Amino acid sequence: MKVKIINRSSNSLPAYETTGSAGMDLRANIESPVELKPLERTLIPTGLFIELPKGYEAQIRPRSGLAVKKGLTLLNTPGTIDSDYRGEIKIIIVNLSDQIQVIDKGERIAQMIISKYETIEWEEAQELGETQRGAGGFGYTGHK
Repeated sequence: MKVKIINRSSNSLPAYETTGSAGMDLRANIESPVELKPLERTLIPTGLFIELPKGYEAQIRPRSGLAVKKGLTLLNTPGTIDSDYRGEIKIIIVNLSDQIQVIDKGERIAQMIISKYETIEWEEAQELGETQRGAGGFGYTGHK
């Protein structure tokens, strides 16, 4: 499937790094390094604009390398880019470390996964079908 993309950055287009990669790395489109204090968050532009077909979304997820090396992760994760959005892709980054962290121009800051989805119609009901779990909450499987 081909997807239209506009690249207004000096970075290369997102690409799959290996044949088994699900995500493509997104890079910071900034003129100078950005410093993030502990617990500070910021919005980093990528310079990318995409036109996804109806029925597809782009999911924006953190990079494990940034998390383990710098303590940086993404807020609103996974972020969703809808098929009718035409604005610039921007990444909400937060510094969860106890030190100032720097994001450099062109640094890989997130990964993007393209995913197919279904739209539904609600059918109002008075009751739902029974399951073994029933209304068991978070972490509940019914087993000890």
